[in-house]
Amino acid sequence: MTAALGGCGGSTESGDVTLRLVAADYGDSKANSSQKYWDALTKAYEAKNPGIKVEVSVYSWNEVDAKVKDMVADGDAPDMAQIGAYADYAAKGQLYKADDLLSINTQADFVGRLTEAGEIDRTQYGMPFASSTRLLFYNKKLFSDAGLTPPQTWSQLASDAEVLKSRGVKYPYALPLGPEEAQAETMMWLLSGGDGYTDTVGSYGIDSKQNVETFTWLKEKLVEKGLTGPVAPANLNRAEAFAAFTRGEVGMLNGHPTLMQAAAAKGVKFGMVPMPGVDGRSKATMGVADWMMAFKKPGHAEQVGDFLDYVYSEKNVLEFSHEYDLLPVTTSASEAMAADKSDADLVGFLDELPNAELYPVAKTSWASVSADIKQQIGKAVGPKGNPAAILGQLQRAAAAEENAA
Repeated sequence: MTAALGGCGGSTESGDVTLRLVAADYGDSKANSSQKYWDALTKAYEAKNPGIKVEVSVYSWNEVDAKVKDMVADGDAPDMAQIGAYADYAAKGQLYKADDLLSINTQADFVGRLTEAGEIDRTQYGMPFASSTRLLFYNKKLFSDAGLTPPQTWSQLASDAEVLKSRGVKYPYALPLGPEEAQAETMMWLLSGGDGYTDTVGSYGIDSKQNVETFTWLKEKLVEKGLTGPVAPANLNRAEAFAAFTRGEVGMLNGHPTLMQAAAAKGVKFGMVPMPGVDGRSKATMGVADWMMAFKKPGHAEQVGDFLDYVYSEKNVLEFSHEYDLLPVTTSASEAMAADKSDADLVGFLDELPNAELYPVAKTSWASVSADIKQQIGKAVGPKGNPAAILGQLQRAAAAEENAA
């Protein structure tokens, strides 16, 4: 581990090694494909480390997780994978621990909240690679024309939505509970209601009293009053909600940093505030992270560690974050971004990250539970929906998955 502990950029003494990395594509076109980012990064790294070659294969988010799963099942695991979840592989003993790979400085530089989310039994296997938080976006022109101020409480949000509806706004509040990312919108509302997916000891508590009250409020105060738009929440996906916002058809919705650029490109003037809570701003917001992991089977811990120290250097973390409108996963890069006036629009998101609540990604059951939420939660606010019944059904399924895991 001498080379890894010495930090990035030093050449290794163990002969020529080729590392394979499978990574997700954060771009939305060929012009900004993540392949271009990795090609430039590996070229610079290989120039400093002639004994190591890094081959990166980039796949869309629709296929990258399945691709890695198949490779592992075929006994052909890559050295590294940058995907959406790590817990299954860690639980099977297939991953290196982070402290087997990274220099002390690199590991200590991760944002603390993200380090915790990458741990199982207080051992870190998942290394955060990209992160984001969410804020409530609102259309400044629609609000100004209606004489409204951005809401700080649920009742203010509902009141603002009523006024916007009376003025012909299609989506006073866009509530995307369609299968694309319903688990995210759901978690934001559960947190703003004072609870979440798990209880204080980490067990699933999807049908808690507070969570049922949250979805009952959504159904009665927003959906049944026609304040969530012409498309039923169960049929509204995040991508379409974002697109409607950039067309000026949405008064309010929860969004992440990439929505800023899309809205600005279409000339939509917007503001951003923390998610409202029952009696004031929400005490917690949702954070999301994607993960880097290293598989034991190829057996290149020293070289992988050296390469990852380079990947997580402040310069490279900032470059990736800027390219894809994401938040840095390291403290050093976060501080640099906060100090840069050109990143002023991201400060609100950065401020939320240290106290953000993440999905329960350390649970091997989470992938199945999340998929179930995506398919079922929209029914809770539907015409015949019963929030208590739907949340209870989701809780029973989650408990069964957790027991099986």
